[in-house]
Amino acid sequence: MSNSQNSLKGKLFTVIEEETENYARRSEVSTQWRQPLMAAASAQDDYFPRLKEVVIEDHMLPRDLLAGAETVICYFLPFAAEIPASNIGGDLPSRAWAQACSETNSLIGHLNEKLKQEIEARGGRANFAAATGNFYRAELVSSWSHKHAAFIAGLGTFGRHHMLITESGCAGRIGSLVTDLKMKVDSRPESEFCLDRAGKECRECVENCEFSALTAEGLNKEACYQVLKNNADYFNSDELKSCGKCAVNLPCTLTSPGKEMSGGGIG
Repeated sequence: MSNSQNSLKGKLFTVIEEETENYARRSEVSTQWRQPLMAAASAQDDYFPRLKEVVIEDHMLPRDLLAGAETVICYFLPFAAEIPASNIGGDLPSRAWAQACSETNSLIGHLNEKLKQEIEARGGRANFAAATGNFYRAELVSSWSHKHAAFIAGLGTFGRHHMLITESGCAGRIGSLVTDLKMKVDSRPESEFCLDRAGKECRECVENCEFSALTAEGLNKEACYQVLKNNADYFNSDELKSCGKCAVNLPCTLTSPGKEMSGGGIG
């Protein structure tokens, strides 16, 4: 890797870090975040075509987002510990959790614009899919899955709850963008971060779901989506469409408890 590629990757992480800190200081923002994580994947990684089988046939490839794509940059914005703590118990998400999901989606849009500006200042191009809402209603899957891109980039592995578990847990949001600039790619974990998928019995995320959307057999996406819609109706705001009960009060909420185990599948 050239010094310029190394410099670019470091600068992009600095942008994420500093802009997240600045965003949290805004008077209209109530959410706080822990230290962001960032990783990069080659746009030619063999795993990207597999998403047409794992996610949906129409799932985009990096080159569909940007002609001449070379690198996919992914980052995780972990919520401050008090946010998932506020969402423990009850049928409804805490307002702090719902607000955090909404504000983080907005932050991701802001970060991607800043990252794009930095890349363009260095003579490159970049493009990205929206943080949320880019899904097929019938299948309830995204045309560009940020969490699967993040898995490919090495940010973590999938949990029983179908979320990505990173070194900083699963309570947070993922952003991604594609650039035609090359940079050093990261390796994927050689171990499962989910205790259950690593062979140690843990179904706490399943037990947390009182709506039978998440069971030992898998995730009923339609049932989960109906819960989200009902919660949005409760808050009288589509932007607060959230739940998060399967992401809180778990061994993997804030960290990756199973990382010493072996495994690591695409989910």
